[in-house]
Amino acid sequence: MGIESGDIMDLQTLNNSQLDAVKHIDGPMLVLAGAGSGKTKVLTNRIAYLIENGVSPASILAITFTNKAAKEMKDRVFNLIGNDAYHIQISTFHSLGLKILKDNYQLLGYDKNFIILDSDDTLTVVKKIMKEHNMSPQYYNARNIRNKISSAKNELMSPSDFARLEFDKQIVMVYEEYNKILKRGNSVDFDDLLLLPIKLFNTYPEVLNNYQERYKYVLIDEYQDTNEAQYKFSKMLCKKYRNIFVVGDNDQAIYAFRGANYKNILNFEKDYPDCKVVMLEENYRSTKMILNAANSVIKHNKLRKDKNLWSNNEEGSKIKYVTLDNEKEESTYVASHIKELVNDGCKYEDIAILYRTNAQSRVIEEEMLKANIPYKIIGSFYFYNRKEIKDLLCYLRLINSDKDDVSLLRVINTPKRGIGAKTIDNLTDKANSDQCSLFEAISDGKELKFKESILKMREKAENMSLTEMVDMVLDESGLKAALEAEKTLDSEIRLENLNEFKSITKNYEDEYGVISLDDFLNEISLVSDVSEHQDGNNKVSLMTIHAVKGLEFDNVFVIGMEEGIFPHYNALNEGTSNAIEEERRLCYVAITRAKKNLWLLNAKRRMLFGNVQMNPPSRFMEEIDEKYLDVEKKTTSIIDRTKKFVKENMLNNVDVDFEVGEIIKHTEYGEGVVVAVDKSIITVAFPYPYGTKKLMKNHKSISKIS
Repeated sequence: MGIESGDIMDLQTLNNSQLDAVKHIDGPMLVLAGAGSGKTKVLTNRIAYLIENGVSPASILAITFTNKAAKEMKDRVFNLIGNDAYHIQISTFHSLGLKILKDNYQLLGYDKNFIILDSDDTLTVVKKIMKEHNMSPQYYNARNIRNKISSAKNELMSPSDFARLEFDKQIVMVYEEYNKILKRGNSVDFDDLLLLPIKLFNTYPEVLNNYQERYKYVLIDEYQDTNEAQYKFSKMLCKKYRNIFVVGDNDQAIYAFRGANYKNILNFEKDYPDCKVVMLEENYRSTKMILNAANSVIKHNKLRKDKNLWSNNEEGSKIKYVTLDNEKEESTYVASHIKELVNDGCKYEDIAILYRTNAQSRVIEEEMLKANIPYKIIGSFYFYNRKEIKDLLCYLRLINSDKDDVSLLRVINTPKRGIGAKTIDNLTDKANSDQCSLFEAISDGKELKFKESILKMREKAENMSLTEMVDMVLDESGLKAALEAEKTLDSEIRLENLNEFKSITKNYEDEYGVISLDDFLNEISLVSDVSEHQDGNNKVSLMTIHAVKGLEFDNVFVIGMEEGIFPHYNALNEGTSNAIEEERRLCYVAITRAKKNLWLLNAKRRMLFGNVQMNPPSRFMEEIDEKYLDVEKKTTSIIDRTKKFVKENMLNNVDVDFEVGEIIKHTEYGEGVVVAVDKSIITVAFPYPYGTKKLMKNHKSISKIS
C-alpha cells in the first residue's frame, strides 16, 4: 500500500538530522531529541517513509505514553498518508497491553469481560485485606502498601521475588492476597496490562512469535520514561526483527517516582551495539536566550548524553529573575504581569504558571480570582475522579460483570439502603468460604433486593444504547432521586456531572458506531491523561512542572525557585546525586516550556503546609549564567516588611467588645449574629453556605453594625 495521491511527504521541511532519522528503515535506531526539536514530526514522517518504501501499515507499531499523544500522532499520520493510517497500531503501552489481553485472555485464565481496576479500586482491595487480617491502619499505610505492590509489578517481581526484598511479611502477604482477589474477581490492574503480556510471551513463545510477525517495525516515543516492564516488553517484541526505533531525551527524564528508568535510554547502545544514533539539537520552540539558560543548568548533570540545544530563532529578551518578600507578593506580581501581557494583545491561553508542588497553587488561585483572571488547573482533579461519576461507573461495571467485588462494595449501600458494615463482613466471610464473588454470595436480606435490582438493570440494558443505559441506571439505582432530594447547590452540581456523562457515551457511540458496555468501560479505564478533561480554552494554565511536560507556552512564570521547594526537600533529604539530577532535569523541562518570555520567581519567606519558611534561592538560579538574567529584587526593608505584615495580618488597634446576639459584618461572609464570646474569640453564625465561624474578635475583617 502506497501513500495516497496528494499526501506525499515534504522531506524538504526536515533538517539534515531529522532526515537521517526519517530515512532509516531496518535495524535499531536511537534518536536523542532535545526539547522542541521536532520529535513528533520525525516519528510521523518516518512512519510515512516506511510505507512509501513498501512496509505494510499493519506491520507498524507506534507507542506513546498518553492517550493525548497517541491521538495527536494518529491525526498527524492521517494528514500525511490518508486512510492507510487506520491500519497502523498507534497507542499507549497500556492500550496495547489491553489489546493483547483481550486477544488472549483464555490462555491467562480470565473470562472475556475482565475488569480493569483503577488506583482507587486497588486501594480499596488493599484496605479490605488489611481489615480482614487485623493490620492496624495506625501502623500500616494502605496507600504505601498499594504503591509497593505497583512498584513490584513494574519491576516484574512476583510475590516470592518481592519477599526476598521486603522484610515485613505482612506486606508480602497483602501482595499475595491482592493477586488472588483480583484473579478471583476476573480483574486486572493497570500494572497487569504490562505484566500479563510479558507473562503470556514467556509462557507461550508461539504467541510472542505471532506478535513479532505482526509488528515488524516498532517506534517508541519518550523512551527515557520507560520502566522495567515496558523495557522488557519492548525488547521481547523486537527481538526477532530488531527494527526498534526509539526517540527520547535523557535530559527530560522526570518520572523516577513512577518507576521510570532513564538509564534505559543511556543503555540503548549497549543493548543494540549496531544501532544508529541521531542527535536532534536544533530547537524550533524557544528564543536563544531561553535555550542558553536551559543548557547552562543541565550541563551540571553528570549522568547524561552530552548535547547542546541551539536555535535559529531570535535572540529574545533576558529571563526575568524576580525576588519578592513573600508568596502573596509573588502571586500579585504574576497577576499584574499577566494583565500587562493581555493588555498588549497576548491571549490567556498562551500563559502558564508552573510550580514544583500542588500546594503552591492555592495562593496563586486566590490572586487569579481577585484579579478576575480566568484560569484552569491541570493535573489536580478531573471528571472521572468525582464521586458521583465513580458511583455511576461502578453500577455499570457491576452490570457488566457480577464478579466485580470492588464495584459492589462501593455501591451496595450507595445511595443508603440500610446495608451496614456487619452485613458486608458476613457476606465477605461467606464469599471467602464458598470461593465465589460477593454478588454470588448474596442470598437474603436487604442485599438480595440490591442484587435483584442489578439483575433487573442488566436485563434492561441488553436492548439499550449506552446513553439510554446511563439514564436507566440513574433512575433504577436511586442515585438521581437521592441527589434530587438533597436540594443543595452541591447536589445540583453532581446531577449536572451525571448528566454530562451522557455526552461521553453519546460521543463514544458516534465515534465507534458500536454499543458495547464492556468495550466502553475498557476505553474509560484507559483515559488517564488529565489534560484531556480541561474546560475552556482561553485561560491561564496552572500546573506542576511534571504535568507541563510535552506542552509549550509563549509566556511562562515559574514560582518558588527556592531550596527546599525546588529542588524539593525530599531530594535534599535523600542526599544522592541522582535525586538532585532529576530535580535539575525538572528545571530544564520548566525552562524549555517557554517560547518567548520566561519569569523565574522566589520569595524571602513563604507560608507552606502551615509553616513559614525562609529558604535561600534555588541552586538552579546560581547555575544560570548571569548574562542571561534580568534581575529584579522587589523587596522592602525589615522594618517596612514588619509593618506591612502587621497591617495585613494582625488586629485592629482598638479593642472592641462584642455581646451575644449582636450583629456584625465580615468582609467575606457578610452579616452574622454573635452566638458566643470567649476572650479574644467570637463565634458568629452566618447565612448559608458559610455556617458558624470562630473569629478573632478584633480582626480588621470584622466590624460592628451600629
